[in-house]
Amino acid sequence: MFDLVAGFCHSQILLALVRLNIPQMLLQSEQGPDTLARRAAMPRDRMQVLLSAGVAIGLFRKRRSGHYALTTRGAALTGVPGLTGMIKHHDVLYRDLTDPVAFFRGDVQTELADFWPYVFGAGGVTDPDVAATYSELMADSQTLVAEDTLAMVDLRNASHLMDVGGGTGAFLAAVAATHPTLPLTLFDLPAVAPAAQSRFDAAGLTDRASIVAGSFQDDPLPQCADTISLVRVLYDHADATVARLLRAVYAVLPPGGSIIISEPMTGGVTPTRPGDAYFALYCMAMRTGRARSAEEIAQLLSEAGFTTLRRPTPLRPYVTSIVTGVKPG
Repeated sequence: MFDLVAGFCHSQILLALVRLNIPQMLLQSEQGPDTLARRAAMPRDRMQVLLSAGVAIGLFRKRRSGHYALTTRGAALTGVPGLTGMIKHHDVLYRDLTDPVAFFRGDVQTELADFWPYVFGAGGVTDPDVAATYSELMADSQTLVAEDTLAMVDLRNASHLMDVGGGTGAFLAAVAATHPTLPLTLFDLPAVAPAAQSRFDAAGLTDRASIVAGSFQDDPLPQCADTISLVRVLYDHADATVARLLRAVYAVLPPGGSIIISEPMTGGVTPTRPGDAYFALYCMAMRTGRARSAEEIAQLLSEAGFTTLRRPTPLRPYVTSIVTGVKPG
């Protein structure tokens, strides 16, 4: 019970450690509180409290010398792509949750919605710097999502994959590495197209990865692929928008074509911490979408006309879950 009460303090400790770059400092070498306090420009006694808290939550261990070293968990914190970026970004969500009663009543104008303006369509993204910030965050964290998605989905029979809402192309670049002959198309907002093109050029994918700029809320989807992926897209949007998108995907797929939905999901009848105690709140703060269970997504796919629905057991539910469907032949 006490862990539940102390949970918010734990998250703030983690945020402070990451923003002060303490785990990265300890990755370089074991260090004492005096050195760390000096490097972080803070009083030694306060650094000592922060380091002890880091030990308490399993990130550090204290040596007999008085120096601190990373645990395996602490080392993982510095090595998981995109993780530190997500932690730093969470100060926005924490501010939105300052008054949790007002938050759940819907009385808070959340900052998080302004961080992800693409959910409002192409017109929502007008500042290139904002687009670059959220695109970088999405791309960094996409590494784990791509790993789990490709481990659960078989693309060997696909002849052309289109990733709708694919951002700067991180998922398609991962697909290209494991399926070296599969033609690829990315469909996303004009604001992120240049970064996607740069990624494809650097990866040597110019000849087989094309980009079509547009918003699925405003523009028709290209009719070019027999497999379409929606990676971390549905939970950004309301049910009506999702239903329209799935119908649009169904319309442009050939008979026998496949759809892949990959995103964090709630537990449905069996709530889970990642889905129901984190992603559901995150989506609520974005003000446009919601986290759904695999069963709900399967129902939406069925209503759009898809059959042969599959829900493979997720490898890491806190990373992503999968639902796939087929357009009947």
